[in-house]
Amino acid sequence: MSEEPNQSENPEEILLPATTRLLAHARREMGRVIAGQEEAIKEVLIAVLCQGHALLEGVPGVAKTLMVKALGRLLGLGFQRVQATPDLMPADILGTSILRPGAESFTFHAGPVFTDLLLVDEINRMPPRTQAALLECMEERQVTSDGVRRPLPDWFTVFATQNPVDFEGTYPLPEAQLDRFLLKIRVAYPSEAEELQILERHHTGSGAGLLEHISIKPIPEGLLAAACGEVRAIRVEPELYSYILAVARRTREWPTLLLGASPRAALSLMRVAQAAAAFDGRDYLIPDDVKRAVQPVLRHRVMLKPEAELEGFDADRVLADVVAAVPVPRQ
Repeated sequence: MSEEPNQSENPEEILLPATTRLLAHARREMGRVIAGQEEAIKEVLIAVLCQGHALLEGVPGVAKTLMVKALGRLLGLGFQRVQATPDLMPADILGTSILRPGAESFTFHAGPVFTDLLLVDEINRMPPRTQAALLECMEERQVTSDGVRRPLPDWFTVFATQNPVDFEGTYPLPEAQLDRFLLKIRVAYPSEAEELQILERHHTGSGAGLLEHISIKPIPEGLLAAACGEVRAIRVEPELYSYILAVARRTREWPTLLLGASPRAALSLMRVAQAAAAFDGRDYLIPDDVKRAVQPVLRHRVMLKPEAELEGFDADRVLADVVAAVPVPRQ
């Protein structure tokens, strides 16, 4: 994505003022806590702006948890963290009805899911029953308990983390749940210069206290909602609808794929491409926005055939081939 417009310009002259301010503020404040990871920071912002959910994948110690905690403070949203374990029960996340001493009826005690940003650490360590408990929350933004529907906050977003190399004692996420994640964000190792910056920042204090030591300035009230509205209003020409649909449908017939993108995936592709266009300061979509959104939106939604995996293919490589095979509409 290109650099943000010059912030010295008159705000009235900027095409997408709320999105421009939000992105500049996030880069400045998140950069004080997180060294590097610029693409990952953009993508977690996109998840909130598109009101979707994100799966963060990376080895331990690359600041996945810190990134989400810092995002909550930046946006001024509530934050709760759940550490997934094999014995975690649905009630541990959703809440349960309890009978208080002296009371004549049960009272619902809300679980950590009733928040704005919910971080589920190592989600693939949850047993299937507990993973399934999140499906209603992620799709319908509500919890049904004792026959009562309890709505979740408007900005409710699930950020789940998983370790790509640790398979012992884990429960792979089913395709139905993976499809409910708007994005799968790869959090890579920092560069040498970024890792040196991390050492320098942590020299005088503990890693756990870094977020408290470096106070993040929250965004102005109403800016997030305004930026979200700008992203939704990004213009999409009919040719781009056809292009998005062509990419999604091509994955369903690709020879090395066992499972292609769902209709929900095509919708997610459009939403994320709109956010990519907004981050570039444009109020209209171009094919390059769609191309950049393909891998984070689809990499967890497609399934490779076993023989393709044996030949060394991975989802990103296959998706790059799919995009290259789909004709780009004339502008």
